Amino acid sequence: MEGGERGISSLVAARRSLQASLEKSRTLGVALARAGPRLDEILQRLPSLEAAVRPIRADRDALAAVGGHIDRAVGPAAAVLKVFDAVHGLERSLLSDPRADLSGYLSVLKRLEEALRFLSDNCSLAVQWLDDIVEYLDDHALADSRFIEALKTSLASLKLSPSPLDGGLLAAALDKLESEFRRLLAEHTVPLPMPSDTVDAPTIAPSPIPVPVINKLRAILLRITANSRLDRCISIYVDVRGSNIRASLGSLDLEYLEITPAEFNDVQSIEGYVDKWSRHLEFAVKHLFEAELKVCIEVFERCGPRDVALSCFAEIAAQAGILAFLRFGKTVTETRKDPIKLLKLLDIFATLNRLRLDFNRLFGGKACVEIQNQTRDLIKRLIDGACEIFWELLHQVELQRQMPPPSQGSVPRLASFVTDYCNKLLSEEYQPVLTQVLIIHRSWKREKFRERLLTDAILDIFKALETNFETWSKSYGDTILSYLFAMNTHWHFYKNLKGTKLGKLIGEAKLKEHEQYKDYYAAIFLRESWGKLPSLLSREGLILFSGGRGKARDLVKQRLKAFNASFDEMYQKQSNWVISDKELREKICQWIVQTIVPTYRSYMQNYGPLVEQDASASKYAKYTAQSLEKMLGSLFQHKPGRTMSLNIRHSNGKLNSVMTNLSRSASTVS
Repeated sequence: MEGGERGISSLVAARRSLQASLEKSRTLGVALARAGPRLDEILQRLPSLEAAVRPIRADRDALAAVGGHIDRAVGPAAAVLKVFDAVHGLERSLLSDPRADLSGYLSVLKRLEEALRFLSDNCSLAVQWLDDIVEYLDDHALADSRFIEALKTSLASLKLSPSPLDGGLLAAALDKLESEFRRLLAEHTVPLPMPSDTVDAPTIAPSPIPVPVINKLRAILLRITANSRLDRCISIYVDVRGSNIRASLGSLDLEYLEITPAEFNDVQSIEGYVDKWSRHLEFAVKHLFEAELKVCIEVFERCGPRDVALSCFAEIAAQAGILAFLRFGKTVTETRKDPIKLLKLLDIFATLNRLRLDFNRLFGGKACVEIQNQTRDLIKRLIDGACEIFWELLHQVELQRQMPPPSQGSVPRLASFVTDYCNKLLSEEYQPVLTQVLIIHRSWKREKFRERLLTDAILDIFKALETNFETWSKSYGDTILSYLFAMNTHWHFYKNLKGTKLGKLIGEAKLKEHEQYKDYYAAIFLRESWGKLPSLLSREGLILFSGGRGKARDLVKQRLKAFNASFDEMYQKQSNWVISDKELREKICQWIVQTIVPTYRSYMQNYGPLVEQDASASKYAKYTAQSLEKMLGSLFQHKPGRTMSLNIRHSNGKLNSVMTNLSRSASTVS
């Protein structure tokens, strides 16, 4: 019994053991089912893992042969990687603001440049060494093929990568340096207060840059130049310094430089603008541009040849307005031809001639070709235009001969204008300039310049004027008026030419002739006009005894009536006539008074009582001696009227009036 129970217990235990084993088998089966795909994946990756873990499968002898090659290839690569690490270490310093420690920043940048030069020289070499050893491993089947392909792909990617070796760190640092260059310039460049009058203005330097700042700018430029980015700093410099000069010149009111030929209203507007132009250009060249060139040289002198500074200066000058000054001169040459324009062309030429050495020094380099070309073109236009007007003057004076003389008998505007104008051309201000212009123009035409070319031409102009005068004298219908006209003009020639350049050129003898002719025509004018009136107050037949008193009264009435009629007619006619010169006018009036008034006074004292008691006394005793003297003293006053104009014949053959008011032009010349 006891044995049976033990058997049952054993069976139960066995059954439980079997059930537990089945449960474990079932669990293991589920786990195996789940691990199946993982095992397949591991199985697939084993070859690559094997290649990664054991890429080189060669035997010991083969490895010994290739070991030296591998060491030589890995050495340069390791050095390159070390430099890459050094470059990365500079990043923080180079991305900071350089103004805090510019010297330190430039030092770090120089280290970066040296590192990049090393990388540039050695990176390709290291890659080539690695490429060669990979090819060697591949050729000798010393490594798994997949490992070899992965190495080749990595090397090819490294060779073809467009990214800079420093990851753009150098470019970023140079950008910061350019910004610092602009900041330093801008903070030490300010527009200058310009003098209200540029005449005799003191020499000034345009916004002088302190020496410590110059040194900083130079240090920046050295690094910029070393990295082939100088052009960008030149652009910055031109922008900042050019704007500064433009701002400085802006206070001089240079808007007139943009005026077109059509906008010149008259001779006086040209004159005023040209005077301004001469002062402003001379001031800009001798002070602003001269000093700016010095600053350019100081900043850029260590950045290569001198041409760098000159090129930079040329751009500044062009942007700051030197070309606008030259264009204004060209505009003046394009205005209508006019005698006063000749003087303005000579003024412009004289200014450029005074600045010739300055122009050659400042704008003589290759960089200033445009300025040189425009300057040469302007000088040619000035010389051609001045000579054209000068040689036409004689012809224009001759053309005036067909015009009628002044209706008032006054000195023709043309006479006063031409004499003043010729004196201006012979003055110390214009004669040397005009002579130089004529010499240059002749040399261009390969013609010889005669010493008396200028003076002979001016003498011919004056002789033509004298011929005009003679022609006009004969054209008056009233002979008495022609005498007044001749007296006026001869006196004008004598008085206004005596002691002048033109007077000396004409000669003392010729001037004396004009004075004598003045006296001659004054005498004949008085004799043939006012000199005839006293004879009308004849005393013949005036017997005052009692029997002849009535007859005497009738004769006095008759003679006073004739005198009054002649006086009124002559006074009315000559009150419209003009004696231009005040001194001559007063003298002629005095002579007329002396010719008439004493005779009239004596006549009225003796015979006036015969008619004063008559009912119609006022009809005969019309004037008193005092009223006659007052009337005669007011004769020949200047009255506004028609003036003669000097015309220039243009190339189309038509006459164009170039002076609507010659008197204003004459005052301009005098």
